[in-house]
This record gives sequence, C-alpha cells and structure tokens, in this order.
Amino acid sequence: MKIQIAPSILAADLSCLGDEIARAVDGGCDAIHIDIMDHHFVPNLSFGPSIVETVRRLTDLPLDVHLMVDNPYDMLASFAGAGSDYLTIHVEVVDDVPAALGAIADLGVRPGLSLKPDMPVESVIPFLDRIAILLVMSVFPGFGGQAFMESSYGRIAKIAEASRKLDSPPLISVDGGVDMANAPLLAKAGATYLVAGTSIFRNHGAAENIRKMRAALREIYS
Repeated sequence: MKIQIAPSILAADLSCLGDEIARAVDGGCDAIHIDIMDHHFVPNLSFGPSIVETVRRLTDLPLDVHLMVDNPYDMLASFAGAGSDYLTIHVEVVDDVPAALGAIADLGVRPGLSLKPDMPVESVIPFLDRIAILLVMSVFPGFGGQAFMESSYGRIAKIAEASRKLDSPPLISVDGGVDMANAPLLAKAGATYLVAGTSIFRNHGAAENIRKMRAALREIYS
C-alpha cells in the first residue's frame, strides 16, 4: 500500500507559498495539510478559511484541514466552503462525536478525528468506521518543529489493528516530528498517511525532501 505524504504548510515560507506548494507537488506529495489553531484549544493562532481558499487555487490535490479549535461547529461550514476535502476535529471537543462527524459529511467533506498524545486510543476506536482519516498527534499540538514522541508507535499499532477489522478503514495519519528517519518506522507501525512540515519545507527543499522520504519508505518493502 502506498504511504501518502502530506506537507504541512505551517512550516512553509508564506512569503512564497505558491512556490512552496509547487515544489511539494513537483516532489510527488499526495495532499496538502493545513493546521487551523484558535489560541484556545492550543496556545497558537494560525490560519482562517482564506488560506484554504488560497491553497485551493494553487493546487488540485486534496486539502487536509485539521481544526485544532474549541468550537469546530462554528467553523465547519466556512472551511468546507473554502475548499477543504478533509475536515478533522479533536475527539474531546464535541459531546456527540457521531453528530459532529455527520455534520461534516453533510457538507460534502470527508470527516476525520484527531488524537492528542494524552488522549487514550480507546476514545477514537468506536468511530473508526465513521471517518475517512484518523490523525494521531505525535507531539502536543500547537507549534511545528517539536521532537517526535516515541510512544506514538504503539498507539498507531493499536489503531491499525482495530482498523484491519473494518471493510473501509480510515487513513491512519501521523503528525509531529515526522522525518526521513522515522517515516519507515511509522509505516511499519501501521501509518498510511504522513504529515510533515519542517522536514519537508526546510531550506525551500520540498521537492527533494519528499523524494528522500519516499525513498526511505521504499526501503521497508525491499
């Protein structure tokens, strides 16, 4: 199974975002990841729907939008309308998870759930058959460039084991400290979708860095 790579524009040089995305596309990425932070759920503030609209004009690739916000219901329609293909919310911020996922699907967008490092894996297992993507955070969300948490491998493996029992399993995504060294280990644990920011956009080298990550992933099948 091909492991998908989604560069996170949180680490891109926004002064030349079009060029950054073009380089990532040239390198063969599969999607673009966009982190939305509200300075409440996480201690940082990032983008609004307008950045999704901008990126939508720059590429036809799927836009994977991660809502790190306290009140996702307030934002679903605007981000869906801006061009999101996936909308991922955190499992702990909604009282009725099935209803929230249904609200996303009703907007014509594929729903996802995200899991912080301090949230138990069991909190998302019951909903794996209702989502298109499950995002495992391998750092505490809020800022890019953090060190990868080794405990993430076991959490991914548990989710992968549960997903194998489903007819249509979700993508198992991981975000936080993903690089060329740990990408193959994440794939072996069961991840099928890797979000990487700093390791991809470093020194405006997205095209070459994606190729390096893809080459590292190929080694696990050789």
